[in-house]
Order: sequence, then C-alpha cells, then structure tokens
Amino acid sequence: MNALTLQWHDAGQNKTQSIYEQQPSQNHGTVRIGRDPLRCDIVLSHPTVSGLHVEIFFHHQQQRFYIRNLRSQNPPVVDGRQLVQGEMPLTEGTSISLGQIKLNVTSVSTDSIPATILLPPNPAVNLGHHHHPPTPPAPPPGVYGLECPKCHKVSPAENLQIGCHWCGTSLAAAVSVLVVRS
Repeated sequence: MNALTLQWHDAGQNKTQSIYEQQPSQNHGTVRIGRDPLRCDIVLSHPTVSGLHVEIFFHHQQQRFYIRNLRSQNPPVVDGRQLVQGEMPLTEGTSISLGQIKLNVTSVSTDSIPATILLPPNPAVNLGHHHHPPTPPAPPPGVYGLECPKCHKVSPAENLQIGCHWCGTSLAAAVSVLVVRS
C-alpha cells in the first residue's frame, strides 16, 4: 500500500499522521491541510497557516506522492523553496513549512509494481499499422467527464483514480463537466 507519514508540532503537541493513497477524505483523492476543519482533513491551529493551505495526493502514473499549493498569498515552503504554483514530489526527509508550522515527511512507502492502464484493443495496431499511442475512449454522449486542471481535456469519470491520459495530472481537482455530443 502506498503511504506517506507526516510529523509536526502544533499547539504544544507532537503529532503524526499517515496519508494513504486510497484514504477517505473531504476531497476524494487528496488530503487537504490547513486551519479550516470544514475543508481540511489535517487541521493545524497556528494562525499563520491558511484556512485551506495545501493538498497531498498520490500520482498513480508517477507512483509518487505530491504536494500542491492551494494558497497563492501564503505559499508553502518545501525543502527551502517556495511552492507558488503547481506541485512538487514528496520524499522521505522532505520539510514542508505552512506559515510557522513545519511538517516533516518521515516515511514514504510505495508499491514497487507500477500502475497499469488498460485500454481496449486498437484495431489499427492489430492490423500491423503503426501510429501514435491510442487515444483514450471518450465518454458516451450526455455523460459527465472530468476536465483536467492542467491541459483542460475531458476524461471519463472512471479515470479519477488513474489521472489524465494526456498529461498525467491528477484528476482529484478536476471540474466535472457534462459532455454532450451530437
């Protein structure tokens, strides 16, 4: 099982929390950290921490945990570098500063078997023709899809756990859109 463990000191106490790939959370597929208990899975009490500060998620194609900044005015500092936008991989020993609270990644365990994405057979490949990698199947007409937050292409909802086929971005923060084809 893929897991990441964080340790920090807040409100006079040492705290430890493990984050799992399939962990139930308020925002499926990610664990959000901040001061607001209504929006965050890990709640920090220090006033320098934003209400909704960062999220941590497991990227299936990369087989790694990543941190994503959710607060442009108060960016986290990861291993001494400000994470203003985008995401950064987390490894054992990574230091994360949210305001004046410092979290440390004390362990990361990932499965050694990479994720496998199964696609339906492509007839052109079976006939011996060579072409570009197969395009993932589009959702049927009038169904919901997930719009990738990075490349804005729409994937079927079942790709939530896999990620965007085109750019590999996690679809945990994707917008749900209705796909209507004529």
